[in-house]
Order: sequence, then C-alpha cells, then structure tokens
Amino acid sequence: MSEYSIAQAKDHLPRLIDRMLDGESVTITRRGRPVARVVPVEAPAAPKPPIDPAWLDRLREAGRTPTSGTVDTVRAMRDDYRY
Repeated sequence: MSEYSIAQAKDHLPRLIDRMLDGESVTITRRGRPVARVVPVEAPAAPKPPIDPAWLDRLREAGRTPTSGTVDTVRAMRDDYRY
C-alpha cells in the first residue's frame, strides 16, 4: 500500500493512477492521516436489450399493452377507494 500527501498526489497524479490500475492500494493523506483512497471506477452496467417488436405485436394482438396490467390495477384501486 502506498501513501502520498495531498501535495505529492497533486504533483504525481498520473503515476498514482497507474499504480492503482496495476492493483496497488493508493491512500492520500493530510498531515499524516488518511483522507482518501484511489480506487478504480466500477464498470458501467450493460445497457438493457431493446424491446422485441414481435413481443409487442403479440401483446397488441391480444388487446394488451406492456402497461395494461398496471393500468387495470390502478383503476381497480381507484374504484375501491371511491366506494
């Protein structure tokens, strides 16, 4: 594990990032006390797959939409509340 003061980190940031990417733990200190740790960013989540057009066509043929179940539920809740 490597420790660097804030001033050292400022002067050698590219080197610290390279060390972190190589798997070394890098800690930044202020007046000898740890205040930050340099860690890699998590990989972004994979994008959602697009909606299958054939699936939408099957829903439409059945007289439904992707949200029709939700709409029916909200209507039933609203009607129960009114009476």
